[in-house]
Amino acid sequence: MKLVVRNEELREKMREAINLLCDTVKTTLGPKGSNAIISHSNFSPFITNDGVTIAENIESDDVIINTVLEIAKEASIKTNEIVGDGTTTTLVLLQSIFNNGLKLIDAGINSIIIKKELDNALEIVIDKIKSKSRVPTDKELLNIACVAANDREIGRIVSESYSKVKERSSVIIKENNAEETQINYLKGYILETNLASKYFLKDEKELVLEKTNILLIDNYLDNINDISNILNEIIINNGKLVVIANDYDENVINEVLSLNMDNNINVILLKNPEYGIKQFSILKDLKALSNAKIIGRMEHITMNDIGVVDNIVINHDKITMNYQESCQVHSRIKEIEREMQFTKEQMELEFLKHRLAMFNNGSIEILVGDKTTTARREKKMRFDDALCAIDSALDGVLPGGGIILHSISEEIDIQKKGLQILSSALKLPFKQIMYNAGVDREEILKNIKENDYNIIYNLNTLEYENIKNTQILDSTNVVINSLTSAVSIAGMLLTTTSMVINEHKNNLNKISEYNEL
Repeated sequence: MKLVVRNEELREKMREAINLLCDTVKTTLGPKGSNAIISHSNFSPFITNDGVTIAENIESDDVIINTVLEIAKEASIKTNEIVGDGTTTTLVLLQSIFNNGLKLIDAGINSIIIKKELDNALEIVIDKIKSKSRVPTDKELLNIACVAANDREIGRIVSESYSKVKERSSVIIKENNAEETQINYLKGYILETNLASKYFLKDEKELVLEKTNILLIDNYLDNINDISNILNEIIINNGKLVVIANDYDENVINEVLSLNMDNNINVILLKNPEYGIKQFSILKDLKALSNAKIIGRMEHITMNDIGVVDNIVINHDKITMNYQESCQVHSRIKEIEREMQFTKEQMELEFLKHRLAMFNNGSIEILVGDKTTTARREKKMRFDDALCAIDSALDGVLPGGGIILHSISEEIDIQKKGLQILSSALKLPFKQIMYNAGVDREEILKNIKENDYNIIYNLNTLEYENIKNTQILDSTNVVINSLTSAVSIAGMLLTTTSMVINEHKNNLNKISEYNEL
């Protein structure tokens, strides 16, 4: 069974979907934005003012509205994936652009012409934004983190952590079961603990092995005889061995556990924590730091294939390998750097950056604590926001609070429809931030205009600041990507005149009010 919706009926549903999404999220914009409660069947309700989290959880029982919601959410959340922030600003801009675009369509203007003019207007506005951007100082990066987290202490922790390791993917933020927030500096090559059996750790919380042999297997180890020569050497010399393979047969695991107990040795079987091509990348890293060979075919394995690591620390969360600097390590670093130059996929690039940082500056683990699960979850989001804000601001910053977009809205020529639509939209982030704070936005805007946009209103101090040394800053990348995503989503929806929905039989009640085909 299919459902087809066209023209005016579809546009009305689109308007309803966009307003539902944007009206819900935009109340969180700015330092005085409000919270939302999110209830979900899979976890306990929690409170947040994180725009992307709220947007992801908005749904409708109306199948058409929900389809538009999913399209708009996916596109707007892309802003957050690219630069780590800006979803709420994207939706504030989107609502204005889309609704004003619809008014022009209702007035008889072709949607293709509107989209083309919007695209041209976007280029003009982006050029103006870039002309006002500048490189931030360390102090400004700290302020950006504090504003993003809406918390001075969180901003300080994240800023100091970032400055130490110089890479976003090397700052690891997790929830802590305790009330206190802990910061751990981790030096060495770190892997997720993936023990073949929990009994390898016995009752110990942590196992520390010095001058440890390491065997790297790019395969499934299903027969203990394949490594019998090595095991015999370990038993004779009362040595230590860590094996890393893709997986193990249950019999191999049990036999190694028995050998450990009978001979008082430490042979640890670890599963490679990655999958596919990433598995081999990890093995190549470990080969460089241990000088081990990577075993593919399980034949004639000897002690000549074994590498050595200075120190291995194994606990229930992670494995840390400390090693000596060597030509192999430096060569591997250069190899990863070359891969980064030709990698465009964001997740793959983050994987490379994280491994490079472990070879260079190490990593920092922030364990976010608070009294309740709800509070910890909300607090962790603030840490995440601060980290994303710093990372996205490195290429340039602008005076924040929506004031730059508002000033640009008055600089552009609104003779063309696209620029007219954007001019209206660019005013709204500033107005929404002021509205959410409950201040007299008209009076504040009047004062700012009288000073030729050379001052900005700080909602935290409730005072005006010179725009050249203000602490209220936005990432240039976030502002540009928010605007680009908003125009892209609006243009896509404005030029859509029909929707075809394939419905499963158990969802027939959702479309009973519509004409069926």
